[in-house]
Amino acid sequence: MEAILSRLGGHSVEGLARLYEAGLHIAVILLLAWLALRYSGRAIRALKAFLMTQAGDDPDEVKRIDTLGRVFRYLASVAIVLVAAMLVLSALGISIAPVLATAGVLGIAVGFGAQSLVKDYFSGFFLLLEDQLRQGDVVEVAGKGGLVEEVTLRYIKLRDYEGNVHYVPNGAVSTVTNMSRGHSYSVIDVGVAYREDLDEVMAVMRTVGAALRQDPDMARRILDDLEMAGVDKWADSAVVIRCRFKVQPLEQWGVRREFLRRLKRAFDERGIEIPFPHLTVYPGQAKDGSAPALQMALDRRRA
Repeated sequence: MEAILSRLGGHSVEGLARLYEAGLHIAVILLLAWLALRYSGRAIRALKAFLMTQAGDDPDEVKRIDTLGRVFRYLASVAIVLVAAMLVLSALGISIAPVLATAGVLGIAVGFGAQSLVKDYFSGFFLLLEDQLRQGDVVEVAGKGGLVEEVTLRYIKLRDYEGNVHYVPNGAVSTVTNMSRGHSYSVIDVGVAYREDLDEVMAVMRTVGAALRQDPDMARRILDDLEMAGVDKWADSAVVIRCRFKVQPLEQWGVRREFLRRLKRAFDERGIEIPFPHLTVYPGQAKDGSAPALQMALDRRRA
């Protein structure tokens, strides 16, 4: 306070008048900063509501607008607070030129020591600029997957299926796998026994797929008929047949579960075997080529 009084003219009446004027000036600055924060928030919300109206029912655009709105509010708040702080220092008689110069030198020093932080902000800026992910998307980044709950210039907040929350720095993101854009494919691998007629199995799968698409609850989720890829591989105990549905974003898991549930019932009705692992017991062989007898005992007891 003594230093400020000396800058404003000491303890004289003139100095007190300058102090009063400076205090009034600071109050006006703070009031204007508060109004700027409040009305910038309103302006961003109004612009967001207008853009939401223009986007209509497009869920991708709605999520993008919501994400950018949060980022713009954060940037506007930081800019207003910085400008208000510099004006307050100027009103107190403190020259901001040396402060800015010191901040510049300090910024260079901090930049060398916090390169990862700077990288996070630059990466976050380009993630948002290129529209790689939005709030509400289901993504996989940096080895973590889940629902995007928040996107900032610093980090991505994910919540996985078990409810765990992951904070991924933007600088650690090298690849983004987004499962929420446009449409998805529900890929289903079905294993059947080697003795089964594969044409019959695929016909049953097509029938179940057609019935699934006719279901009123599933019709809005499935965009096209079942696409049969055919025999995908010969596994140890099964012939694997691959198929897929074209579905709405994030519906691939639910469609897959319901299709498998219905297919299990259809296989049971037609006696089609769903294979299980088989075990061949080998008792060994002597040097002369003979094999010892495999002793087996069945213990049948009544409960």
